[in-house]
Amino acid sequence: MKNIIFVCLMASILPLPSMVVAGMKVPDFSHYKDVKKKKIAFFEFMLPYIKKSNAEIKKTRGFLQALSANQLSKQQSRLIEIAEKYRVSHKGKPLLEVKRALLKKVDIIPPSLALAQAANESAWGTSRFARKASNFYGQWCFTKGCGLVPNQRGTGKGHEVRKFDSAFISVKSYIHNLNSHPAYAQLREIRYKKRQQKQRATGLELVVGLEKYSQRKHEYVKELSNMIRFNKLSRRYDS
Repeated sequence: MKNIIFVCLMASILPLPSMVVAGMKVPDFSHYKDVKKKKIAFFEFMLPYIKKSNAEIKKTRGFLQALSANQLSKQQSRLIEIAEKYRVSHKGKPLLEVKRALLKKVDIIPPSLALAQAANESAWGTSRFARKASNFYGQWCFTKGCGLVPNQRGTGKGHEVRKFDSAFISVKSYIHNLNSHPAYAQLREIRYKKRQQKQRATGLELVVGLEKYSQRKHEYVKELSNMIRFNKLSRRYDS
């Protein structure tokens, strides 16, 4: 399978025909002949879902940050629930240590990075997986019937490209993947160090932690970096 992976919509962009995808309408991005307008429409389609996903994460992060040492035991069940969701070990560990580990994981993903990966993985919303499965990040699943079978799936392989009910759920799953999977520990460490310096990490700073997202590794990171720079995504969306 192929490599897994202005802020206002101009009035000059005409309404597009739509495709119904799992109960929602998705613009038919293949309709665009003008590349610039296609990019604007794609970013404007994806951005609200990225912002909403990050807003939910901020809420959980705020809860963690507000927990004093005295409150930890009272909120133990909620803390453990979050820890299990984010793959943070908690058995036999002090609750304060669990909280600190969570604060490395429960954090936002810069919109510039999420937009660049969505564009890369979905061919600007025109891929079969984006159109038929609302999957904008090439995420896999491993249960028969859980998604779409890749046309180029190798013999003996059993993975499918996961089917989502909406683009929003695809975005949420993607961000949670970056925040919880061991493969992206480097990305989270860079982000954590920026937090310690009272700064917010940009997509260009975090993209280096995505070598394991693709078999292309360094070339994939380089491609995403170029997309972020060329489209000025950090400047437009990470402030």
